Amino acid sequence: MSLAGRGTGKARIGVDIGGTFTDVALERGGERFTSKVLTTSAAPEKGVLECLQLVLERSRTKARDVGIVIHGTTLATNLLIERKGAKTALLTTEGFRDTIEMRTEGRYEQYDINIDNPAPLVPRRLRLPVGERMGASGKVLRPLRDEEVEALVPRLRAHGAESVAIGFLHSYVNPSHESRARAILARRMPGLAISLSSEVSPEMREFERFSTACANAYLQPAMEGYLRNLATGLERAGFACPLFLMHSGGGFMTVETAIRFPVRLVESGPAGGAIFSSFIARQYGLSEVLSFDMGGTTAKICLIEGAKPQTTRIFEAARVYRFKKGSGLPLRIPMIEMVEIGTGGGSIATLDRMGKIKVGPESAGSEPGPACYGRGGASPTVTDADLVMGRINPNAFSGGAIRLDVGRATAAIADHVGRRLGMPPELAAFGISEMADEDMANASRVHAIESGKDVTARTLVAFGGAAPLHATRIAQKIGVRRIIVPTSAGVGSAVGFLRAPVTYEIVRSSHQRLSAFDPELVNRVLAEMSRQARAVVLPAADGRPMEERWSAFMRYVGQGYEIAVPVPKRPLTAGDGRLLLEAFEEVYRKHYTWSVQGPDVEVLSWTVLVSVQVAEEAQAPRPGAEHRPEPSGRREVFDPDQGRFVPFAVYRRERLAAGAVIDGPALIEEDQTTTVVSPGFQARIDAFGSIDCVRR
Repeated sequence: MSLAGRGTGKARIGVDIGGTFTDVALERGGERFTSKVLTTSAAPEKGVLECLQLVLERSRTKARDVGIVIHGTTLATNLLIERKGAKTALLTTEGFRDTIEMRTEGRYEQYDINIDNPAPLVPRRLRLPVGERMGASGKVLRPLRDEEVEALVPRLRAHGAESVAIGFLHSYVNPSHESRARAILARRMPGLAISLSSEVSPEMREFERFSTACANAYLQPAMEGYLRNLATGLERAGFACPLFLMHSGGGFMTVETAIRFPVRLVESGPAGGAIFSSFIARQYGLSEVLSFDMGGTTAKICLIEGAKPQTTRIFEAARVYRFKKGSGLPLRIPMIEMVEIGTGGGSIATLDRMGKIKVGPESAGSEPGPACYGRGGASPTVTDADLVMGRINPNAFSGGAIRLDVGRATAAIADHVGRRLGMPPELAAFGISEMADEDMANASRVHAIESGKDVTARTLVAFGGAAPLHATRIAQKIGVRRIIVPTSAGVGSAVGFLRAPVTYEIVRSSHQRLSAFDPELVNRVLAEMSRQARAVVLPAADGRPMEERWSAFMRYVGQGYEIAVPVPKRPLTAGDGRLLLEAFEEVYRKHYTWSVQGPDVEVLSWTVLVSVQVAEEAQAPRPGAEHRPEPSGRREVFDPDQGRFVPFAVYRRERLAAGAVIDGPALIEEDQTTTVVSPGFQARIDAFGSIDCVRR
């Protein structure tokens, strides 16, 4: 069976579970069909199967005619944020049980004396010390005693531990003690989920490694249950195709690998959005893009460089302090780098102690949802504000599947915001929308500045159910002049899954100073990493050739952070120490404009990335002469610049042919979202069917 489903007549499906909506995109023979339903939080697989059934009916496709299903989700992230994972224990080296609570002893907010670090996923009573010790070179300093590990079994049972993380000192160099401890526990406690730090994150820096192993163990039981239920449900529904999971690095992997390493699923849904924006960047020949993905719960902002998303090896989940760096749970895994803030359509608006409007991060989610859903929600949300401002057609939301109640939205805004501020509901709605837009604009500015990039010269790619509603306002705030709203923007992440390559990256610490470069050791490490990564990718490769990319994370001796340097894909020799030094200095100068003479250079970690690129279908641009279409109607919409309601022309996107030119103010409606074309902007339907919106 062809992985891509091409040449066989097979359909391809992408599935994205968000905090509010579950999205599905199906592609077959050059056509695309989409569906969107509310996420069924108690049993997410039910929403997936419901959404799949809808898209199969719309496309007149049989389940047996689907060649592949690629799935991404925020479920793992939500389990960490909401602390709804398994009861987890940690076995660690004696004297280091408090590492995950002491952290690095750094202060993420220097002048706030009341800051709190996030509580560890494993409480102290379940952090169990083991009398073993491995040296930094991998030499056993204190052997592991089997009876000491076995003595912990009654305590694990007494506390009802469902999962165990094992993190011993320096296990990234020699994992034998961790492997032995797992064998003992697996024999005495069959069915117990066990995660080894030497497998989950085999890198130095024990706090980050232990934290990542704990997160993997914390997620494993719930994610395994969900994934197995989903696989069973797909089989019963008649799907005979493989199911793959999008991982946080922007590729996808098998279900079994995802069950073993569920921490790699953190931010897997947003990663699909970044891949979607990268595809759009390549399609348009754009080297610098700002990816803006706004759904029902969060907004995700990612910088695309050279038509590729920026990547990182460290991510913080569940930040507890104004989304500030350093206040979350660190996860050391390969990821697409992005900033995520709690501003989505379902984000709840409140007033703080000073009477200022605050939006998010709390969300109404899908249950009960915004007040306008009529499902019991009473708190005002961004979607309620957009509805009251006239941006959303209450009878056409989600293709008419959800009828919105303007009265409930107005009452919620008036009760919780308007009356307390002494302003009418429409002005309060504008205040909610404006605060949400400013939060997202500020996050975009800060993210670009932290990366040393200029955001104003970029094209904004807007997708997700709520992003097109807010894109022009955010563009005004950050100085961007061009916005692209692609086709199927409302389910952009699901479409992005269908553009993702099959990739898997392994990172492993093996310290080397270039002045004492040991090519034999490095070659052994890289060969073993290559073997492991290829084993993960092989089931999804479908017989196609696999490509590898090797890198080393290097720094000057004494520095605190390292940079990635490419490594030749061949057996290394003694003379390659000099080659790596020259490559490091070249990359260092690109980062910092200068290099240091004198200090030795050291390698902390090595990476191997194995990939099988998914071939992209060429899209033939549809020619179309420029024309001015007639609107299907008009609607009064609150205009932020004028501070009052003004008439907006309304268009249906599916009726707009390539070449259509629309001057703002206008609304372009489709089943999954609505694009607001503010006054001062002009929109064109281009040859790809996208809305290309430019500030005049």
